[in-house]
Amino acid sequence: MSNQGFSHLHLHTEYSLLDGAVKIPELLKKCREYEMASVAMTDHGNLYGAIDFYKTFAGSGVKPIIGLEAYYTPGKRQERTGTQKDSNFHLLLLAENNTGYQNLIKLTSLSYTEGLYYKPRVDDELLSRYSEGIIACSACLGGIIPQYIIRGRHEDAVKAAENYAKIFGENNFFIEIQRHSWVDEEPVDPNPEMIEIAKKLGLGLVATNDVHFLNKADYEAHDILTCISTGKIVSDENRMHYPTSVYLKSPQEMRELFSDVPEACDNTLQIAERCNVEIDLETQHAPKFTPPEKKTPGEYLRELVYKGAEERYKEITEEIKNRIEREIGVIDGKGFSSYFLIVWEFCNWAAKNGIPTGARGSGVGTIVGYCLGLCNVDPIRYGLLFERFMDPERNEMPDIDIDICQDGRPALLNYVREKYGEIAQITTFGTMGAKCVIRDVGRALDVPLTDVNRVAKMIPEGPKVTLDGALEDDHDLKKEYQDNPQTKKMIDTGLKLEGLSRHAGVHACAVVIADEPLDTMLPLYRQSGSEDLITQFEGPYVEAVGLLKMDFLGLRTLSIIESTKRKVKRIHGDHIDIEAVDIKDQNVLGGIFGAGKTKGVFQFESAGMVRLLKDLKPDRLEDLIAANALYRPGPMDLIDDFVARKHGAKWEVPHPVMEEVLEETFGIMVYQEQVMQICHRLGGIKLREAYKLIKAISKKKEKIIADKKQHFISGCVENGLDKEQAENIFALIEKFAGYGFNKSHSSRYAFVAFQTAYLKRYWPVEFMASLLTYEKGDQTKAKEYFKECKAMGIDILPPDINESFVDFKAAYDSEKDRKNKCGKIRFGLGAIKGLGEKAIEKIIEAREECGGFTGLYHFCENVDLRAVTKQSIEALIKAGAFDRLGGSRAQFFEAVESAVKAGQTAQADKLSGQGNLFAAFGEEESGQEAQANSLPDVPAWPPALMLSYEKDLLGIFVTSNPLSRQADTITAYSTAHSDEIPKLADKADIIIGGMITDTKIFTTKSGKNAGKKMCIVSFEDLNGECEIVLFPDQFAEFSHLIEQDKIIFVQGKVDKSRDNPQIIAKRVILPELVMNQFSTNVFIKWKSSYEEAKVEKLKRVISEYSGKSPVFLEIKTEDGSIVTVQFDGKFAVTPDQNFRGQVRSIAGDSALELRRSK
Repeated sequence: MSNQGFSHLHLHTEYSLLDGAVKIPELLKKCREYEMASVAMTDHGNLYGAIDFYKTFAGSGVKPIIGLEAYYTPGKRQERTGTQKDSNFHLLLLAENNTGYQNLIKLTSLSYTEGLYYKPRVDDELLSRYSEGIIACSACLGGIIPQYIIRGRHEDAVKAAENYAKIFGENNFFIEIQRHSWVDEEPVDPNPEMIEIAKKLGLGLVATNDVHFLNKADYEAHDILTCISTGKIVSDENRMHYPTSVYLKSPQEMRELFSDVPEACDNTLQIAERCNVEIDLETQHAPKFTPPEKKTPGEYLRELVYKGAEERYKEITEEIKNRIEREIGVIDGKGFSSYFLIVWEFCNWAAKNGIPTGARGSGVGTIVGYCLGLCNVDPIRYGLLFERFMDPERNEMPDIDIDICQDGRPALLNYVREKYGEIAQITTFGTMGAKCVIRDVGRALDVPLTDVNRVAKMIPEGPKVTLDGALEDDHDLKKEYQDNPQTKKMIDTGLKLEGLSRHAGVHACAVVIADEPLDTMLPLYRQSGSEDLITQFEGPYVEAVGLLKMDFLGLRTLSIIESTKRKVKRIHGDHIDIEAVDIKDQNVLGGIFGAGKTKGVFQFESAGMVRLLKDLKPDRLEDLIAANALYRPGPMDLIDDFVARKHGAKWEVPHPVMEEVLEETFGIMVYQEQVMQICHRLGGIKLREAYKLIKAISKKKEKIIADKKQHFISGCVENGLDKEQAENIFALIEKFAGYGFNKSHSSRYAFVAFQTAYLKRYWPVEFMASLLTYEKGDQTKAKEYFKECKAMGIDILPPDINESFVDFKAAYDSEKDRKNKCGKIRFGLGAIKGLGEKAIEKIIEAREECGGFTGLYHFCENVDLRAVTKQSIEALIKAGAFDRLGGSRAQFFEAVESAVKAGQTAQADKLSGQGNLFAAFGEEESGQEAQANSLPDVPAWPPALMLSYEKDLLGIFVTSNPLSRQADTITAYSTAHSDEIPKLADKADIIIGGMITDTKIFTTKSGKNAGKKMCIVSFEDLNGECEIVLFPDQFAEFSHLIEQDKIIFVQGKVDKSRDNPQIIAKRVILPELVMNQFSTNVFIKWKSSYEEAKVEKLKRVISEYSGKSPVFLEIKTEDGSIVTVQFDGKFAVTPDQNFRGQVRSIAGDSALELRRSK
């Protein structure tokens, strides 16, 4: 067999996270290049990539050998003693057959759940229990046998080999030898002695290369990956180094390397020949539901469905009955009744326990689900198709995604866990994306952080962004790459590492449920410090092995709805049945949706959607379903026609069947379900086959389209149409089918949107308070909702130490205000940055015990200062939570340290009993008295500092707005305000002052400025908001002035080429400079009775502040009339704050007014 090939049996893919750099598709390509018949995957301690590896290699001609490099402890796996070096030895394990594969699953799972100590470990007991069907090798230098040899423990090395040989049985344990440069760094080369041990014990030898990267040229990139993994930099001489030779060598290279022991290479082929694992990817392993009274799942499902149908429909018509029977026939016929009953059972439990749930996606389209109460959208009324959800001709597991109230999700998962016993969350792998890999590589190369950040910022955001794409699209990045060797090295390395799996995480909503042990079907693991089981396979591979994956999506909107209902019940005593609200209510359809007042309304918030709603003027729920489906890339092209037809424009279609199907959407194919019905009713194509046609059209799969077209035309001809008509109709299908959206999904979310809009319309304060509570973690959204509150006339009150709870609170000043729903919203303590949940809990607990805090010292005496730290108290003060307790924020802040010390002393005295003793003698001083005596006499913070603290901690300005301090200047020098822009002509000149609230920086894709940066600024003035556009030249010139919360003036032109007018900036000017460059009119109110001295003072001030703005005197005469006099042009001024202050000190606070020049 010598020189007849080689099989790599020791190889680490990218699933050896941050250690292996071999991508599975590239591995297959390389194996084919080397004409290798087999290859093994042996990642560190896990089987993360087993199914990915198996499916990728299936049918390729290269046999996939599934294995892992386990961590072995010679002691007990449950022991948590000793160093990592003495308790984590490597051991190579390969699955010889299906039993071996099952045992590998058991071993890796138990190594995590029972043996995790530094690494997931197995011991002799586990290996003995699960050794059948496994071929083992002694592993790399990290194996116990080579380590004992290196450490001079020769007898122990022999005993370890004997132990393994005994555990795995005859011809199932091999001595593994490798030849790398790193053995020279060891005091002993273990290979000669290992060969002797093999001979002595009659064990086979096997040659491996411990592959960690694919090509010899990949060494440097892998070396940097090692640094990323270990947190080292490449220049560190004392760090871990892999040898340069751990790449996928060709069979010829391996044969030459081990030419003195050819049997070690021969044995790789013999082992590969023995390894034959066939993973069952056909059998389903869904849990079984046990119905009452010995009924079958199918019988019980039918019973529940008909019971639900009677409640839903009152009268079960022939149409309803036929639909139910058809669906149950498919569901039960394929053995999926238990699945539906399981979903029904936990949704039913959730409903009984006040946890809102609801199906979403194509699962909404089943009448069985509707009658079971999984969703409240009637599939018959809204034309939803079962075949969009399930293929009657295939045995694929159905997939009902369930939205769950975010707050109730943990309780529901616990219930499912207790009910079925076997439940695990599903893993996901975070990959090294374009930005991430540059930051990682930069750190490893010890590139200065400022340089790394500069390069990373040139790379666009987004999950699909690649380094190649960024280099192609961004002129600045490309130039930096070409001109800067340091950047070139970062990017070249990044290109090799980009896309590798970086870490294992947990899917946000997916779980797997089974009623038999999960570790008989897939490997599991636990994260350190957690008891939660997690699959080692990602979601698609969990489903591939036939397990039931379900998405339990915590939907924040359901929590917002539930929170609003609770607030309304508590404050007003009204119970809201949100599922029973009138979906024809025009106050909601017209007053919220049609008016575009949808900020905070689920799925209908964006500016583009608001424009669509204002144009559409929806008056029925079907309009909302259509709007939700149309406002997406592609279907947007149909919006203008849809709106026009909604308002009376004529339309026609080639056939009455199409007219019937498309009547709801005015002849436009908006939904996939409509296309499916047309294909089915005219062309005789089965509904599920019609769905395949839709997918083929969207993905431009010409062969499938051609086949289905022929089928459609033949069917149409059989139904009485001529061939030309049929071809014309199919042409329409081809044109629009790719745009079609899933109506089931759109319908469900239109219902949820209507419910949120209903609450906003009838319970605005409670709804907005709930919305702010659940969006407080998203500063951008929270700011939008604060603005919306202002637009709705709802004042936002700062947090208050005696009134605020965790959440935002609806507050009413009087019973009259409550009845009129004229309330305010009090900031929640949970929205203060830096204030933890434990601290808030202890504050509220202490407040309830003492009846409210009377001052800072009283507060510190009563709260648990272990949880409520000095930093927490400072955050409360800066946020304004103590404002109503007497004293300025500056005084409270200055007193914190002494108040905390006093509080600690008081609490210590109370614990020792001294506090009560002093009180008995009348010597105890109250916290209020202490505060009165101890608040330091310090000046209040300047408004700018106070507001900056407020903005930092709360995300918005609550007390006042910085714009108000510049109101005079903004009003005087702006030629128009934001609310006036829509009335101005296109390309009209404008000067506008205001504050930057947000910035978005883009890279231009084409034209003379391709690759250069431009910026869109969100801008707020005293009257509203607008957008400022800085094209590359202007952005390059003025980017240093573009900062969040900065007040600026912009000179430019109005651009009305888009739906929302913008300002194209020409110049950006600071407020302190604007008055030197532009003029305004300065009006001074003057009384004729003023003495000469005041006149002289005024002249002197005017002459000192010479500038461009003319001065006018408005003189009030003794008879009350007003005479306006303009000063000579030489007396024009620069009306800055100093000038205005001096004039007001002479003539009074209200004497000066700046008026915009006409």
